[in-house]
Amino acid sequence: MAALEIVLVPALSDNYVYLLHDAASGKTAVVDPGEAAPVEAALKQRGWTLTQIVNTHHHADHIDGNEALKARYGVPLVGPRAEKARIPGMDVTVGDGDTVDIIGHTATVYETPGHTTGHIAFHIPDSAALFCGDTLFALGCGRMFEGTPAQFWKSLSTLRALPAETRIYCGHEYTQSNARFALAIDGGNARLKARAEEIDRKRAAGQPTVPSTIADELDTNPFLRADDPAMAAAVGMAGADPTAVFAEIRRRKDSF
Repeated sequence: MAALEIVLVPALSDNYVYLLHDAASGKTAVVDPGEAAPVEAALKQRGWTLTQIVNTHHHADHIDGNEALKARYGVPLVGPRAEKARIPGMDVTVGDGDTVDIIGHTATVYETPGHTTGHIAFHIPDSAALFCGDTLFALGCGRMFEGTPAQFWKSLSTLRALPAETRIYCGHEYTQSNARFALAIDGGNARLKARAEEIDRKRAAGQPTVPSTIADELDTNPFLRADDPAMAAAVGMAGADPTAVFAEIRRRKDSF
């Protein structure tokens, strides 16, 4: 089966919505439509018709387009079972370890609590694609609004174990600010320095920095390296438990 065509649709101030298109069937899904108008415009531009809506979590900037898109296209909405009470209109609910059909492609669902307690991510192996909402960002991770450090570190550890070539389609264009923070605590990382320079070039040209890959993040994302002794030492916590190191990195980013 041919890989999905994946289109980044900018929305709101810094969100990314994703259109997933299967050329063979002509089906199209949308992931986390924070608003409907940009999605409708992108579909019209390409001559595509929406087939399915997929949500990773309940925050308004990821679901506010659901109602209008369901009303216009009459399509099913797939989302996290644990957030059923917080996402209106879900037709299919899924949880950890489930597989779900996304326009003819099998996605594995991972529960990734931390940003919200019911957050999920979708991994589509045949397209080497991960849709992780606000759990994992390029060079960062989401704010810990509802979960615990232990939950969030487990979630990130699960995602970082996916194949290295997996492309990460996250919910926001935060990479440049994430890079500045990463450099502040991991400034000796040559790969991070090179990546930060490339990010600056892309943003200066108005280009997205997403997707990155699991391999990129393992090399340069401090939040995925809380069990690396060098990272623990960098935040003054040599020998500490990785969960505690992660919590300290997250605390520093919150006030950076």
